[in-house]
Amino acid sequence: MDIFTYLPSLSDLFKEVYAGIGDPKIFWILAFVSCMLVLHGIYVLLVVILFHKLVNWFTSNKHITSDFLNRFRLAAIISYFVAILLVIAGHIVDIVMWTYAIISLKIFITNPDAFYFAGEMYVTLGLGSYQIEKSWRILPVIIAFSGIFAVSMSGAAIFNMLGSLLDKSKPEENGGQKSI
Repeated sequence: MDIFTYLPSLSDLFKEVYAGIGDPKIFWILAFVSCMLVLHGIYVLLVVILFHKLVNWFTSNKHITSDFLNRFRLAAIISYFVAILLVIAGHIVDIVMWTYAIISLKIFITNPDAFYFAGEMYVTLGLGSYQIEKSWRILPVIIAFSGIFAVSMSGAAIFNMLGSLLDKSKPEENGGQKSI
């Protein structure tokens, strides 16, 4: 017997999933997650731009003494770690935004439950044994997707900043040393 005869078509699968969702507020959630990811992307982009401007400013002065050069190197490294903290803060804001979205939908009785649920789903930890209505079963998937996507954007940005920092410390083509 062929195992594939029992598989539904893709359109049938999505029809069944959509029928199981049941709550029309899901479209509000999809619009919310789209806006949240755009805002997260813009925020991370602004952090990266600010980081690059700072590093370029730190390294632009070619007539500095060795003591100043060491201070500029330290400042650039500190800027990198501050940028990482800003990115982490952005993720905390995302979780708080999800918390308020969940509170507005009245899915949980208490606000801390909404916060813990949002946090666990965002980081795809999923340790809690939350009982949510059948019509909201898709919500953890949407929150987890947003968390994975936001973390991917942030990881790429942090990698870009680290690469920039390391490029500044490589020797130049003419045998000289770059300023950081």
